Amino acid sequence: MADIHIEREHCMNLADARKAAALWVQQAEAKFDMRCTYEDGVESDHVTFTRSGVSGTLKVNQDKFEIDAHLGFLLGAFKDRIESEILKNIDTLLAQPAHSSVDEAL
Repeated sequence: MADIHIEREHCMNLADARKAAALWVQQAEAKFDMRCTYEDGVESDHVTFTRSGVSGTLKVNQDKFEIDAHLGFLLGAFKDRIESEILKNIDTLLAQPAHSSVDEAL
């Protein structure tokens, strides 16, 4: 199995970071057929995501997004490409204003 760990700092408050995370969840479910579970916390939120060959978590707090993903054997061969795509998507999402819609983010 291949693992991916990504941390991205941001300048949003926690409420806006939560909105960005909700957009990320909607993207993951729509584009990648992920099953996501969002759990609100006091100082941070946790999202668990899974689909065939992939499982992981997204931790959201007031200063960063942290993604840990575990790729199965077949997807492990594409680790670099998958990691690059996740980075691109997160960077785009974090650069958008908090009022952006899901359609704009996709």
